[in-house]
Amino acid sequence: MKNNMYVFETKYRLQGYKHIAGLDEAGRGPWAGPLVVAAVILPASYHNNEINDSKKLSIKKRDALFDIIKKVAIDYAIIFIEPTEVDKLNPKAASILGMKKATTQLKVKPDIALIDAEKLELKIATKSIIKGDQKSISIAAASILAKVSRDRYMINIDKKWPQYHFKKHKGYGTVEHLKALRNYGPIMGFHRYSYRPVKKILEDFKEKK
Repeated sequence: MKNNMYVFETKYRLQGYKHIAGLDEAGRGPWAGPLVVAAVILPASYHNNEINDSKKLSIKKRDALFDIIKKVAIDYAIIFIEPTEVDKLNPKAASILGMKKATTQLKVKPDIALIDAEKLELKIATKSIIKGDQKSISIAAASILAKVSRDRYMINIDKKWPQYHFKKHKGYGTVEHLKALRNYGPIMGFHRYSYRPVKKILEDFKEKK
């Protein structure tokens, strides 16, 4: 069975592009925690049929691939955009900012950036690919770096605020998270106050005071 995750990489290498960066993010939707963006440049000769959209992989598989990608990559960068910055900009703008930062932090300058869905203005060539994490190994690799980095961060932060159960829901909008928010209120600087459910609970808390 032919693996189509290399189509874009093959196309642009045939056009003379040597270093191809894949860019993706994790954490646009959660009510709490950072938005994480990753950029990664894989070697032209590298093939790994297990690399795919991070959302389609098990936790165990993502963790294993995370370590493999960091080891084999020509270069990679992982950027955290804090919740207050997401509130200030909006999730889309925060993603774009993170992608620009991740690209500039690469020590090896890419010739072209393949980006999951977003259109960026960079000093290099760019290609926006809808559902790119399912069509490009470079973008899929970036999605794994971003997703695992964010998940590990949220698991670790759970030790600071165990009553919110961040290690379970990773800040996403679940019944358990909503219950914790109603019981304890939003965490300043960590919950995204611009998100409607958080904003509503924050208003309720202010009314009670």
